[in-house]
Amino acid sequence: MFWIKIGSLLMFLGVAFGAFGAHALKGKLDAYYMDVFKTGVLYQMIHALGLFGVAWLSTFSNDPKIFWAGILMTVGVLLFSGSLYIICLSGVRAFGAVTPLGGLCFLAAWILLLTTKM
Repeated sequence: MFWIKIGSLLMFLGVAFGAFGAHALKGKLDAYYMDVFKTGVLYQMIHALGLFGVAWLSTFSNDPKIFWAGILMTVGVLLFSGSLYIICLSGVRAFGAVTPLGGLCFLAAWILLLTTKM
């Protein structure tokens, strides 16, 4: 299943980024940026798990909202978590303008699942 593969990839990367943050970035980022990095990992992991829910729901319904929820969760991880990682690693805070777009993708994905016909 497509969403299981995407969710698994994002979970793998979330674990890898979490380990990278805990070990390679320890002492290189101040407490604020370390917290921002951890937020990116947390939201990536939550929404990767959400993709397993999308995969499961797609076995019960052909409602296109389920597919679009998966797309929005994936794009949300790229925009939200990705922008936080870039901010932390580059120090360029301008990428913060992208972060709320990822958050909106997350919100829209959950609303789509809420309104899915089962």
